[in-house]
Amino acid sequence: MLCFMPGVAFVPALLVCWSSAAFIISYVIAVLGGHVEPLLPYISDTGTKPPESGVFGFMINISAFLGATTMYIRYLILEKQNESSNFMSSLCNLITLCIGLLGCFGMGIVANFQELAVPSVHDGGALVAFVSGVVYITLQSIISFKSCPQWNSHSTCYIRMAIAVVSCMAVIPMIVCASLISIKIDWIPGEKDYTYHLVSAICEWTVAFGFIFFFLTFIRDFQGVTLRILTEIQDVF
Repeated sequence: MLCFMPGVAFVPALLVCWSSAAFIISYVIAVLGGHVEPLLPYISDTGTKPPESGVFGFMINISAFLGATTMYIRYLILEKQNESSNFMSSLCNLITLCIGLLGCFGMGIVANFQELAVPSVHDGGALVAFVSGVVYITLQSIISFKSCPQWNSHSTCYIRMAIAVVSCMAVIPMIVCASLISIKIDWIPGEKDYTYHLVSAICEWTVAFGFIFFFLTFIRDFQGVTLRILTEIQDVF
């Protein structure tokens, strides 16, 4: 069904569907296996023990690739739009892309270095992914306002900015509360530091699905775009 979407809209649509499935499937397997409590575990907690760890790592790696692809196409779209409207600096567009790709790199680290196996590397990757992601969607929201109303509707701009603001507000308590507790996955309501864990987990899920809903708004922008690959063979003899 996604393949029949106009333009290259199938790319962000696939990113949204695949990433949502990655979070939900890993969560369901982890809960059914008794590896995490059903009430708001960390996202990484749902991909720590087998068999969900394999599913989580595989699916998040593909999400990181789809995310990078979506960001690069978005970069190309903005470059083309900017040629006729000149609403932004090309350097700003490039910096925004690099920040987004850094977030995708962080996702790859999260996917391949489990929370309990190498916690410092895993946490570092998660920090890079979330912070870079929040900065990326904030910059994209600002760019959307600059290109409005020629390339974006006012409603789309406000939706993107609202998602960015909520994500910015959530990422700070997520990091602060996570830094105050020890690394474990078997949290029980009422125990010491459980409140910090709960607040941090709520904020983590909020930011993660904030990213998903933000990329959902790219679908309409991608519908009118066609990408072509030009192959040239040079005679070297």
